[in-house]
Amino acid sequence: MIKITKHHVIKSIYVLIDIACIFFSIWLACWIRETTLPFDVHFNNIFVNSANPFLPIFLFWGLVAIFLNDGLHLYETRREIFETAEIWSVFRSVFVSTLFVIVAIFIVKVIHFPRSVLFLTSLAMVLTFSLWRILKRMFVGYLVAQGYNNFNALIIGCGKVGKVLVKEIEKRPALGIKVIGFLDDFKDPASEPDGPKILGKMADFMTVARWEFIDKVFVTTHHDDRAFLQLLEEAKELGIAVRVVPHGFELTSGEFAKYNIGLIPILEYCDAQPFHRQIGKRIFDFLIALAGTAIFLPFFLVIAVIIRMDSQGSVFYKSRRYGRGGRIFNMYKFRSMVANADQVFDAIRDRNEVDGPIFKIKQDPRITRVGRILRKYSLDELPQLFNVLQGQMSLVGPRPLPVDQVRKEDLRQLKRLQVRPGMTGLWQIRGRSDLSFVRLVKWDVWYINNWSFWLDLNILIQTIPVVIRGKGAY
Repeated sequence: MIKITKHHVIKSIYVLIDIACIFFSIWLACWIRETTLPFDVHFNNIFVNSANPFLPIFLFWGLVAIFLNDGLHLYETRREIFETAEIWSVFRSVFVSTLFVIVAIFIVKVIHFPRSVLFLTSLAMVLTFSLWRILKRMFVGYLVAQGYNNFNALIIGCGKVGKVLVKEIEKRPALGIKVIGFLDDFKDPASEPDGPKILGKMADFMTVARWEFIDKVFVTTHHDDRAFLQLLEEAKELGIAVRVVPHGFELTSGEFAKYNIGLIPILEYCDAQPFHRQIGKRIFDFLIALAGTAIFLPFFLVIAVIIRMDSQGSVFYKSRRYGRGGRIFNMYKFRSMVANADQVFDAIRDRNEVDGPIFKIKQDPRITRVGRILRKYSLDELPQLFNVLQGQMSLVGPRPLPVDQVRKEDLRQLKRLQVRPGMTGLWQIRGRSDLSFVRLVKWDVWYINNWSFWLDLNILIQTIPVVIRGKGAY
């Protein structure tokens, strides 16, 4: 006898919602293109009436779509993956199911099946599948943030990686992960009274896991084989999931390849970015920059007039920056400082308020009244759309640093100079000018190692509210 669990009930509900979406998508496409169909458009004629020559195709399409959705784990609520990744799986499922339908139409020789109905149904399925999953994620995220179905987690290793992992978990309450504390063989809990909560050493795992009702374990340090195998055995005995942070993850690509050679699982580290993906990034940058230039052109004119009315000097400011491969280019900005700002710089050089080679002070006397507003809302950065069009910059990437403030030979810069600098990036959404230079470099390196189109899109979307709030810019 099959035991019906909560998982089975939730999965059944998800499947029923998808079936409703499929019916609605087919009905909508038929309704829009009713004149191309040999029957009156209503539910009975589309899905029940055997006289409908397209009924087998519609039913086949629904079955294939459900099967593919299940194969791509779309009937699971996986909190750890990005929302965009789930939508990408939806797109893949609908695309492949549509190909199956096209092949079926040719094999069965269904005559006069409207191509417009095929296209509209596919589009509607992508939209409806995605929409309800976005709403589901919002609802589940709300419940989890309120404490529903949360997990207690234990982290092995209280080093740099472990502490960063805790911060990332705390930023994502929708994950429903509550970090109870750390196990560390090399740190004394008394040595860090105000630091992370160290509950013991790895040898204490069984006791701590039972006492604290641990559900998940994250391993961030790599001990010898004997200690690790013992941890796995003890976790298995307690029914606790063990997740391992890959060794050296910060130096490699975030898209690890996993495969098997016989019985041996292999995790492949690779920093090389596929050439076609970089071409796709450049095309995306060019098209968005071109559209952005056309949209913002009237604002350019208004800002230019206001700058000239506020102070003497050129409307635009050109700053020599390091670009990809260490090549120097002129980055364009709306002038936000007085005309002789470079000459005044020597007098205030010792007032720098940030670490590293970058110069920043909150009350910079060189900034004009209009310049403060432009900087707060990043309006002074808009002319960099022209740099993007010329291929000197990207929409998203490491921030280009001034030539006179940073030496190209600085080892911290070598990784950053592998890609085109960006108008925005992780520095923008993580703190802007409030971000330390060390943290800025760290996030830039992480971005380069983990780049993907969806990461760029996510950063662009998150940049909008950050800029509107105007926090951290000066």
